[in-house]
Amino acid sequence: MKDPLIVPAWVFEAWQFKVTQSARYLLYVSVLAGMGSISVMVPIYQVFCGLVGLLVVAWICGIIMSPRVTIQGRFPEKTTAGNPVTGQFQLTNRSRWPIYDIAVGVFHLPQSLRQTQRDVPLATLPSKGTATLPVTLHAYRRGFYELPDVWAYSLFPFGIFRSGKAHKPLSSLLVLPSYHPVAGIDVPVGHRYQPGGIALTSNIGESPEYIGNREYVSGEPIRRLDFRSWARLGKPVVREFHEEYYCRIALILDTYIPAGHKPTREGFLQLEAAVSLAASVAGALSHGEYIIDIFAAGPELYVFRAGRHTAHFDNVLEILACVDACRNNPFDTISPAVSEELGNISATICVFLDWDESRQQLARQIVEAGSSLKVLIARDGETTVPLHAAEGDVSQYSVEQIQKGGLEIL
Repeated sequence: MKDPLIVPAWVFEAWQFKVTQSARYLLYVSVLAGMGSISVMVPIYQVFCGLVGLLVVAWICGIIMSPRVTIQGRFPEKTTAGNPVTGQFQLTNRSRWPIYDIAVGVFHLPQSLRQTQRDVPLATLPSKGTATLPVTLHAYRRGFYELPDVWAYSLFPFGIFRSGKAHKPLSSLLVLPSYHPVAGIDVPVGHRYQPGGIALTSNIGESPEYIGNREYVSGEPIRRLDFRSWARLGKPVVREFHEEYYCRIALILDTYIPAGHKPTREGFLQLEAAVSLAASVAGALSHGEYIIDIFAAGPELYVFRAGRHTAHFDNVLEILACVDACRNNPFDTISPAVSEELGNISATICVFLDWDESRQQLARQIVEAGSSLKVLIARDGETTVPLHAAEGDVSQYSVEQIQKGGLEIL
């Protein structure tokens, strides 16, 4: 049995870069005309010869007029899903001749990135001249992307083939999740004492509260001595402090997508909606005096702490941008790890993709640990377990509701 025909990689790359959409149409027509030229119909034969001659002339001229340029420029480091990002690239003509119909483009992009307005050339670039051309990419999905090289090429003479060898490596692009801000979140919160106090909360810039003075007891730290009171009373006196209580909120993001679901160019729409909803929740909490512990329920438990100056909201968006789908149910393995952290959590907000027995079990553990619970479900249609059987504050939002926004209070 013969091996199947394997197209070399360089042929595929040449087809993607060298051949424009117009050239592909001409090639298809040329093939059809060539098949028709087998007959005695002379006009069809003339059409075939004319098309082949046009393609050959364009190819040879492209080789002769291949541009020699240097490229400078880059894309911004970040953008938001659903929005375009534009990079400005400066081209300098290094040859002694002008370059005609020169353009800039990025090829072999990931499925979720697309260049808009490709093959829009600059008519002429004079010898030793410089010009700046924009390149715009549209990001359909959040994520971290390693961008391929940017190429400078000429479409001269007929806009059929791209010719040129000048290219420049590009850095990565981080696409943040899109979200709609909400006015607030209706979740009861309280304060719990955090063992370790300031050290536990990553030195957020606060100190224990001063409540008064008392007599010195042997063995106490010398730095607590109040020398002015000692001089006034004639005996050692120390300052007494009261450890602060902090409000910690856990945000648990569900990323479980069962096997059999295939992503679109925008990714898994339900998961993207859940990530957007989690970003809205984190954005609302970032305005308050909370410490936010973010748990991403994937193959492993990813924990990130933010709030009260330990991290900015931009860092939260960067974490959410890189969260990927989990294809195996993770709740049986991550529930014990989450339970260990719940002892100091005041309130827990869960962003789920469904409501079933495993998620219900996790919610029950959260309540039994003494933490108040709020569940937000991003899902179209009914859940696996009916919501009327759920205990606590459980709300469901459709993908369209989350994408369009308009949710004032969650």
